[in-house]
Amino acid sequence: MHFSKITAGLKPMSNKPIGIFDSGLGGLTVLREIHRMMPGEDLVYFGDSRRAPYGTKSKETIIRFAFQDIRFLLEKDVRAVVIACNTVSSNALAEIIEEFDIPLIEVLTPGSEAGAKASANGRIGVIGTQATIGSNAYPEKIKKIRADAEVFQKSCPLFVPLVEEGKDLWNHRITELIAARYLSAFNGTDIDVLILGCTHYPLLYNVIQKTAGRGVRLIDSAQSVAARLGTLDGVGPHGTGEKGNISIYTSDSPEKFKPLCSEILGIDDVSVAQVDIEKY
Repeated sequence: MHFSKITAGLKPMSNKPIGIFDSGLGGLTVLREIHRMMPGEDLVYFGDSRRAPYGTKSKETIIRFAFQDIRFLLEKDVRAVVIACNTVSSNALAEIIEEFDIPLIEVLTPGSEAGAKASANGRIGVIGTQATIGSNAYPEKIKKIRADAEVFQKSCPLFVPLVEEGKDLWNHRITELIAARYLSAFNGTDIDVLILGCTHYPLLYNVIQKTAGRGVRLIDSAQSVAARLGTLDGVGPHGTGEKGNISIYTSDSPEKFKPLCSEILGIDDVSVAQVDIEKY
């Protein structure tokens, strides 16, 4: 199926929803912050849990998946798209910009800016998927923001499956052991900031913080992403009036996805529908 380049403006369609997508549950941490800051906005979320994790896939596959995810959101008539996935942001952004003419917010730049600003000594750690770390996107972005920074990276491939498996593992001893193994890579680096370079990772915040130690500040880019989204024309915080609608879709089982959505968002009556994403 051929899709031509899709054009969308923002100002004429300010009543249309904002689209958000991720490889699974992780992007809900971004949606949660957007909803908190802009409660009047209608939001459409797609989590591709059936094909998660993206971080172990090839660049070509990541691009194909991202295109399908965005085409689905555009079918929902969104006026802007938040790429709530570090793997996509670091491996497919140029191709997305070339293919789609729609306002985009990605997570890598806000996270890098927040990390560079928060570090006192300029020694910054980054954890992410294999594809994100392999792209070297974070060190390149951080160096442009802060030339004196030293960036230390570590891929944590088991974190996403642990999150997707369910909340019982988010603070489990198994997760603590895996975190200890991964974060030992930062021993002797003297980092004072650790960027959570995957939107799934904030769901393991307690374990990661405990393992990293009190002297290391964790950076979750969700707040920075929401703030950046609010700078787009036609988007902004709505402190009064009715709350916006949240529509959630997944490529996997809604029955499994729904309780985890409720846990992350703190919303009991969340509605989740299944999507055949391959047709896009």
